[in-house]
Amino acid sequence: MAIDYGRKRSGVAVTDSLQLIAGGLDTVPSNELVKYISDYAQREPIDIVVVGLPKQMNNEASENMKYVETFVTQLTHSLPNLPVQYYDERFTSLLAQRALIDGGAKKKKRQNKALVDEISAVIILQSYLESKKK
Repeated sequence: MAIDYGRKRSGVAVTDSLQLIAGGLDTVPSNELVKYISDYAQREPIDIVVVGLPKQMNNEASENMKYVETFVTQLTHSLPNLPVQYYDERFTSLLAQRALIDGGAKKKKRQNKALVDEISAVIILQSYLESKKK
């Protein structure tokens, strides 16, 4: 599972059992995310939660990092046996917008921030899966 964490809402993506392809699962209000993951983990197995690591271009943590760290602390407290790993999320929103444009999405759909967050989570997870193969 991958999370593109935002202050208001977070995109969630999951992969198939062979861990080949990431797919969008949902966009969840961030204040409900720990409960959402806990509920999901009761229905489906989760091997790891990959959380987008917000970095600036100079490789320093972005302003959003403090919110991401708070979320990860809450998640690991709620689900202590679930591994959590950070993965660089730079350019994921831009790549998500590009994917919508390339996919022929109309302007109104491209402005749907919840959809962009979900696609960003897919990009984070797919990139993580590909990095594991190397």
